[in-house]
Amino acid sequence: MVLSKRFSKDITSVLPSVEEVNDAEIEEDSSETSHGIASRPPSRPLASRSRGSVDNKVVVRSARARSRNGDDAEIIEPEDTDSKEEPAKETSHEEESFVETKDHEEDWDTDLEIEDTKESYDATGKAKYLSVCELYGVIPISHYMQHMQDSEFIMDHRGLGIQSTKALAISLATNTSIVNLSLNDNALDGDCASALADMLKENCFITELHLANNKLSLNGAKVITRMLLENTTLRKLNLSGNQFNDQTASHFADVLINNQKLEYLDLSHNVFADGSGEILGNAIAENTGLLELNLSWNHFRGKAGIAIAKGLGANIFLKVLDLSYNGFSNDGASALGDALKVNNVLEELHLGNNRISLEGVVRFSLCMKENKTLRILRMNRNPILSEGCFAILKAIQANPESAMEFLDFSDIFVNQEFDALYDAVKTTMPNLSLKHGGNSEIFKKQSLKGDPVKKIKQFIKENKLQLSEFLEKMYKDKNVPMTHEVFNEDLMNIGIILPKDEQQLLADLLDKEKKGTIHFSLFPWVTNRDRLKKLFASCDLDITPTTFVSIRTSFLGLYHYIIVSIL
Repeated sequence: MVLSKRFSKDITSVLPSVEEVNDAEIEEDSSETSHGIASRPPSRPLASRSRGSVDNKVVVRSARARSRNGDDAEIIEPEDTDSKEEPAKETSHEEESFVETKDHEEDWDTDLEIEDTKESYDATGKAKYLSVCELYGVIPISHYMQHMQDSEFIMDHRGLGIQSTKALAISLATNTSIVNLSLNDNALDGDCASALADMLKENCFITELHLANNKLSLNGAKVITRMLLENTTLRKLNLSGNQFNDQTASHFADVLINNQKLEYLDLSHNVFADGSGEILGNAIAENTGLLELNLSWNHFRGKAGIAIAKGLGANIFLKVLDLSYNGFSNDGASALGDALKVNNVLEELHLGNNRISLEGVVRFSLCMKENKTLRILRMNRNPILSEGCFAILKAIQANPESAMEFLDFSDIFVNQEFDALYDAVKTTMPNLSLKHGGNSEIFKKQSLKGDPVKKIKQFIKENKLQLSEFLEKMYKDKNVPMTHEVFNEDLMNIGIILPKDEQQLLADLLDKEKKGTIHFSLFPWVTNRDRLKKLFASCDLDITPTTFVSIRTSFLGLYHYIIVSIL
């Protein structure tokens, strides 16, 4: 930058600390001793002393900075060649001091100790399971190790034992993956049930539990029911086949009354009897959460059935109730009919094999004229006859607001009158379907136009043949099976001509395994001579000792079946 002489003089007066020297190569030592005002900061610091700030030093400028023309002065700033390297050195020095200070602080004693590494949360409980197995001295279950991250874990029919169950329960307490746990048929007793109950008090992810066909009995019922009073996540519980009796009924009654989260409970295949009927019936009446209850295959009889029916009448939540394979009989069926007149929630009812006769089903059918919610009714294997099925279907036809969709009359024969009624009901209720044991008219046997056995008998009498002669004509090698065609040709060759339908009937009689061949060596042989005479007595045939031996080694199978059919 070029400045005028006047302006350069003003600059000199303002910056008295800046001295111009004649010699440009004066050493830095002499420049430090030059005259300057130390109390005022210099206009530019020395390059060797610069650290990005201004120090209290006198800056010496070279005379070469003056302009050659004399009038105008050109101020030329010298390049600071070392200024880029020195700050780096200073910075590194500061970093070293900071590191030393940090190392020194690490030796301080403080209560705020921070761990450098943290263990990751084990969502499956695998690490805990391995350590617990080692503690209990059991071998880890490989099937569990492979599926502990699945949402469904099924380990049925394994015979776990108490130690393996405890190890499994401890691991499941922290498992967040499994929501459906099935341990059916593992011989679990009360101690195993206690371990699982403690686990379910901690685990809040399992919603479905299957413990069917174990040996929980009274002790298991106590710990499981106590758990159900605390657990709020379990929705489905299967306790079928666990030897629960009347002593356990009160514990399950508490669950039905106080647990409002459980939606499905299976207590089938136990030994609940008359002592449990009233207890469970009252609990069913007060239940406010259960949607499906299975009490099939128990010992509910007369009064117990009536008590359960009364509970059903007061219940307003149950949608599916299975009472099949008990002994409700006619009185229980009548009580259930009264309950269905007032119950407007139940959609499916199972009453199969309950000793309900025609009288009971007629009283029960009256409810079908009023009920508007029942969709599925199963009355299979009850001695209600076709007339009982007819009564139920007639009552449904009389109810225009009926919601019935399926009727199960399995193993009950119906007649043509029932079929005609069903066809009429289908016109107004096209969605209705049913199942029955068949139409009895179909199973009536039609009399045959001809009997091939009688024709063979008549042929033997007319030709006055000995049995040995007849067998020798029909069958020569007993070790070779005969096809149906060959068998019919042999009959024609000896003079017995049968129509095709009778040929087929006789062939089917001898070919029990439906292989298309007749192998007489596989048929039962008669070894007792007196028995043989009795069988052939109606044919008026002479049985000599020689003939008897011949029979045992000849075509006895054919004639044996023929004679048995005749007798």
